[in-house]
Amino acid sequence: MTTRRSLLQLLGGSLASAFVPWRALADTTNGSSDDFFIFIHASGGWDVMLSTDPRNARSGIIEPPHTGNMTKTGIRLWTDAALGDGNSSFGLVQPKGSNLAFGPAIGNLSNYASRITLFNGLAMNTVSHPDGTVFSATGRHLAGGRVPASSIDTIIASELGTSQLLPVISIRFPSYAVDGIDARAVPLKVDSIGAIGKVLSRSTRYSTAETRDAVTLMLSAEAQDLAKEAFYPEPHDNFGMQLDALRGILSGNLKDAFTDTTLKAKYPTFVYNNSQSVGAVNAAFALEAMQRNIVRCASFAFSGFDTHTSNYGDHAMSQQDMFDTLAELVKQLELLPHPTKTGKKLADHTHILVVSEFCRTPQINLQGGRDHYPNNSAILISPKFKANITVGSSDKDQLLPVASRAFANGVRAAAPPDVLATLLSAVGIEPATFVRDGEVIKEILA
Repeated sequence: MTTRRSLLQLLGGSLASAFVPWRALADTTNGSSDDFFIFIHASGGWDVMLSTDPRNARSGIIEPPHTGNMTKTGIRLWTDAALGDGNSSFGLVQPKGSNLAFGPAIGNLSNYASRITLFNGLAMNTVSHPDGTVFSATGRHLAGGRVPASSIDTIIASELGTSQLLPVISIRFPSYAVDGIDARAVPLKVDSIGAIGKVLSRSTRYSTAETRDAVTLMLSAEAQDLAKEAFYPEPHDNFGMQLDALRGILSGNLKDAFTDTTLKAKYPTFVYNNSQSVGAVNAAFALEAMQRNIVRCASFAFSGFDTHTSNYGDHAMSQQDMFDTLAELVKQLELLPHPTKTGKKLADHTHILVVSEFCRTPQINLQGGRDHYPNNSAILISPKFKANITVGSSDKDQLLPVASRAFANGVRAAAPPDVLATLLSAVGIEPATFVRDGEVIKEILA
């Protein structure tokens, strides 16, 4: 067995010869993959008329965005379309060769229309922030205030990501782990990515990084030796794996992947000084973590969309800033190499899902804002799906979901459980195990 003498040998200069590479948890896991996943929550409930499900004419109760109720300054893709009363709404944004039409707040993401699978007319059946948020991420409504199912990022991490050092990093995304989730895939939830960097920083006042690594290595070897002799080796094996993971976390300057300054310097093409600057840092982190192959799922949120008053003071700009960040994320994925698959780009094996808890009302309220509405959109960018298509629709007059597709339980509008089930199926996970109410939309699978 490892002794104090062997520890002293390690500390005395034999570290290099005694060092063994960090063992990934793949030794004992039942989940591994070369794919990466990014989940984004547009927190607050976005105004889909401005972007994913545009309306630029008065119909029924719809009061579209126009020059009389919003400021179009700074919205790059805005083109005037007369309403006939002295005001102008916007012209639809339809990229060349695209089947998709957007509102002007879509920003630079319109350049990637050929990569987008767009869901419109999603039936939310709620106008509650907590309920809609949980429904979008898990496919289940709250049950007595309790989250009844695991979120999509945690499910995928449990099935495909336990070999990763950090299967799920969740930055203000609605991540939940309920029954059936591997304990190693419980999400690491933080308010900001910089918080992790601070935790990983270690003072050199009393010990060096080499000394700490040697101690951890000794303890890991001790656990392995104990496992060989134990009648129940699993606890010792698990302890050894935790120590190995600790070495991986604290070595190799991993903390650099979690500092705002380093991320901004390495990914300078993101915009870090607008309304969604925090989301830009999180997007940069997702790229860095995938490049280092330390995560399976990176989940984070953009904020600022709960606009009950003065909806058009900044809502359009907030969406444009978010979609510009998403466009830059897609661009970088197409440029960066995959860390383990030679000749492949990250875009070839990365799946992005963007959701919100619901959309906003078609009509303007007395405070110039828009309230909660039980309709929604979602954006999926994935090599596993047919792109440049829209799934579902909202009605012409009120932006409510249209029941237009035949599911096993009848003709109805698609809902979040169907989106989540279809994504799980696309990456080889049995949806029924985790998403009780969802049905796979097979016709959109690539």
